[in-house]
Amino acid sequence: MTKALPSVSRPASPGFATFEESPHSLLIDGDGEPDFDAIQTSEDFVDLKRRVKRFILPATVLFLAWYVTFVLLSAYAADFMSTPLFGTVNVGLTMGFLQIVTTIIITMAYARYSKRKLDPQVDKVRALVETDEELA
Repeated sequence: MTKALPSVSRPASPGFATFEESPHSLLIDGDGEPDFDAIQTSEDFVDLKRRVKRFILPATVLFLAWYVTFVLLSAYAADFMSTPLFGTVNVGLTMGFLQIVTTIIITMAYARYSKRKLDPQVDKVRALVETDEELA
C-alpha cells in the first residue's frame, strides 16, 4: 500500500546558476536543514552559552562548597554537629534540612533566570533557522 505524503516546502535557496540572494539570512544548508556548525559559531549562540555559564558555574561552585562543608563537618566535627539547637534538633539535622532548601532555592533561581535571560536568547537562536512558513 502506497501512502501519499504532502510535499514539504523548503525555503528558497539560490540555485546552481543564479545570482539571487536568499530572502532570509538563515543558517540553513543546501538541503534546507539547519547548519549546526554555522549556528554554533553564530554570535547569538555564543551569547546563549555565555549566559548559561554565567549562572551555572557560580551556582555549582557555591552549592558544592556548601555540600562539602556539610559532609566534612559531619565526618570530622561530630561534637559540633551534635550540638542541640532546640529540643532534639541539632546542628547536623538543621544543616541537612538546609541542603534541601538550598536545592529548591537554586532551582527556583535558575527557572527565573532562564525565563528572563535564556529564553529570549533561545528564541534568537531559533530564528536563525526558522522560515516564515514554520512560524505560521
